[in-house]
Amino acid sequence: MKLNGIRVLDLSRFLPGPWIGLTMADHGADVIKIESHEGEPTRTLGPEIAGFPAYFRNTQHGKRSMVLNLKSEEGKEIFMQLAQTSDVIIDSFRPGVMHRLGLGYEAVKARAPRIVFCALSAFGQTGPLSQRPSHDVGAQALTGVLSLGCTDGREPSLPTLPMADIALGSAALIAILMALFKREKSGQGDYIDAAMIDTLMSWTPHILSTVLTENRPPDLSKERLHGGAAFYNVYKTKDGKHLVLSGSEMNFVENLLKALDRPDLIDVCRLPWGEAQQPVRKFLEATFLTRTRDEWDQWLQDKSVCYAPVLNLQEAWQSKVLRERGMIGHGKDGVDTLGTPIKFLEEPGQPNFDCAQHGEHTDEILASLGYDQVARDKLHAKGVC
Repeated sequence: MKLNGIRVLDLSRFLPGPWIGLTMADHGADVIKIESHEGEPTRTLGPEIAGFPAYFRNTQHGKRSMVLNLKSEEGKEIFMQLAQTSDVIIDSFRPGVMHRLGLGYEAVKARAPRIVFCALSAFGQTGPLSQRPSHDVGAQALTGVLSLGCTDGREPSLPTLPMADIALGSAALIAILMALFKREKSGQGDYIDAAMIDTLMSWTPHILSTVLTENRPPDLSKERLHGGAAFYNVYKTKDGKHLVLSGSEMNFVENLLKALDRPDLIDVCRLPWGEAQQPVRKFLEATFLTRTRDEWDQWLQDKSVCYAPVLNLQEAWQSKVLRERGMIGHGKDGVDTLGTPIKFLEEPGQPNFDCAQHGEHTDEILASLGYDQVARDKLHAKGVC
């Protein structure tokens, strides 16, 4: 696999950092989950299945678990020894915490110059908000992304997905791989300051036009991706379910409107997004109410139209599409678990769906560093490991 021989020390919690470590483990990296005596918070978050919460399973499988007290001098020394045998460190503590522990990048670099140290945060390692704690929705609010759900005069509401978390994890993974690639030439590691607000803001080029040209927020009713385009919209069906039209290119418009015997509406879809396309939206609203979601799904399949039935999460999980794509795998215990989204023809990922018990590999990892049983017992007795 692509990352065989790479070792990652994962100090992160919840979603962004654990997702990075998980994805690297899926492709061969040895990922060591460094946990406090309290353990990763998701070990006790949400309903369990076969001994582990579903959230934990889908962010932590395939990793080794080590308990390590980073506030103790012995724990710090063990961490430094591990850093010398590792390639990547993922840290999601509040900015400055690792430095105060004596485990910041400069200290680690002095002993492990090839290390790639990735620090994750909401608002960055520097700047006026660096010390403000936050999770995903705070970054969505501060970047203006949360306001993009306020179509039709609606008030801001909690997002359907933690997009800032996902943006952060995705960008940071790219950064880590870039740093590892450069290290092959230079022999030197690097430090990555990856912030939710930076990465999420980079996802907004499609909606910034009026901000940059007219110094005003977008009118969402006139935006293509927010309901202004008749062919990029959600429509209710006869059974109270929904489907979406997901492509407003004119070839798709022509294919559907001709099939529905309304070629007269084709030119309306050439008009600007917003009120001008209202006649088409009204026609489609009435039309899609005449059949059930699944009936429309069957009818549309050969029409060369961008569309999809709106599935709930259970329906999506049970669909053949995701299973045939390998996005749902099975561990030894037979539990369905998320697969890896990165597909290679050569050396494809091979997720290990086993989950480690809290601290399961502590002794194994200590032994690899040269600590014998007597030394390990002393560390356990002192609460270091």
